[in-house]
Amino acid sequence: MHAVGIDIGGTKIAGALVSYEGEIVRSERVPTPAGDPSAIVDVVTDMILSLSQGEEVRAAGVAAAGFIDEQQATVYYAPNISWRNEPFRDRLLERVSLDVTIDNDANAAGWAEFRFGAGRGVSDMTMLTIGTGVGGAIVTDGRLLRGGFGTGAEIGHLRVVPGGLPCGCGSRGCIEQYGSGRALLRMANEIADVGGIGIQLADLRQKRGVLTGEDVAALIIERDAGAMQALRELGSWLGQACASLSAILDPRMFVLGGGVAAAGETLLDPIREAYLAHLPARGYHPEPQFVTAQLGNDAGVVGAADLARLHFLSR
Repeated sequence: MHAVGIDIGGTKIAGALVSYEGEIVRSERVPTPAGDPSAIVDVVTDMILSLSQGEEVRAAGVAAAGFIDEQQATVYYAPNISWRNEPFRDRLLERVSLDVTIDNDANAAGWAEFRFGAGRGVSDMTMLTIGTGVGGAIVTDGRLLRGGFGTGAEIGHLRVVPGGLPCGCGSRGCIEQYGSGRALLRMANEIADVGGIGIQLADLRQKRGVLTGEDVAALIIERDAGAMQALRELGSWLGQACASLSAILDPRMFVLGGGVAAAGETLLDPIREAYLAHLPARGYHPEPQFVTAQLGNDAGVVGAADLARLHFLSR
């Protein structure tokens, strides 16, 4: 049985018809009408109907950034879309005759990696998505951890620095402020301000007027000393966070996804080093694997579709 997966982002809505084996049969992509909740319902409905046409489809899953309730029906809060206590599943069920589920986008991506990507064959896996912010997904004993209210695994808001930098969630010192793409750019600018190893970062900033994430990524590829230092600092914070997570969750594998994870082993090396330095009972605690995600931008739609299929089959 095929299923439809939809991934609602801040700028685009991606959809795909996904096979039982996690393969994308066909896909669509349209801009997100972020300021108009009714228009989002229209777009998602049209996409589900279009992708289902001519196929035996019983389930559709929708992934979006934000807090989703334990019934996988209501979006409590979405940061990039004007949704507050939005009964999104009910709105879709008025217009499509499929089993519909709503999920957090990081949960969907993490589940896809667990089922079809880097985490295949592992019973306990924790995924961190390192993009503009930090997202997360936790699989324990083969099950996706959602929490008592459905909003669990918000790893980006694990506090690592008491009284630290202010976060968009209203707290201070969250790992999102020290381990995200936005944090990497801030660190690169700070290194550029000092000079020395930051000279190339400073020169590029002066030429362009502003330093961008793409600029830092290009210098990391060139192994520029300043950009590499920023990446090592980022990795160190992520490693510390993973050590704290390991004390609670004890995963066999950490999967790193998102745009920053494209740095591969260059990012994983400082993460592993900091993880071991902060791991409780080091030397007596088994060490998990640290790997990068395999499914890239397809993870959200693949995971949303598979979770919807499993929900339908469990009914």
